[in-house]
Amino acid sequence: MKKDLGKQELYDGVKAIVEAESDHIHLTQHKLFTLFSIAFQYMLFRSTKKPGAYIIRVEDSLLAEKLARKSKDPSTRRFVQSVLLPRKLKFQKSTFYIDFFHMGSWNLTSEIPKDKVQGAIIVKNTSSKPMMEIAEPLEGEEEAEQDIMASLPADYYFTSLRDFVPASITIAYETELEGVEPLTFDFIQKEKERTASGVTVNSNIDLDNIKD
Repeated sequence: MKKDLGKQELYDGVKAIVEAESDHIHLTQHKLFTLFSIAFQYMLFRSTKKPGAYIIRVEDSLLAEKLARKSKDPSTRRFVQSVLLPRKLKFQKSTFYIDFFHMGSWNLTSEIPKDKVQGAIIVKNTSSKPMMEIAEPLEGEEEAEQDIMASLPADYYFTSLRDFVPASITIAYETELEGVEPLTFDFIQKEKERTASGVTVNSNIDLDNIKD
């Protein structure tokens, strides 16, 4: 793709994570697909050094499909495309799993012995809802399961992994998380502002929806 990351940028991003002081990283910038490519390539590299189970937890299936199409390097796109349907994929001596911010999707990952899990990537959309509001009830889901979801903390998708996974990368824009080290990359420019009629307007304001 025309806007894929250059090899040097990808290398520099992975290197920055390798050299970070904490094993639990929070990527805070707004370029979600760029950040995911860097995070995934780091976990792919880590899996060759520390074989085991690796979990990719994405907010919902729609975002997972976008990652498969829009991640910023071809190998990441191919891998996500391959793991989407079976929701697990073998890579050398490791296995990657994908699930979502809904306990009903954790049937595979909940069966992994915790001591086998070596890493996790958690990907939160830029416009998120609390965990219990993210997904429609899954097919066959009981009312009791929905009640459990409603009683969970809004960040349980994150804390439920961080508490036992030895290394994690969470991609979450404008979100405060505890127990993680924020990390930014210099080659990602700050979000630009747009100017309308001489007035500077932040890019998260939808000019088209402003009424007269």
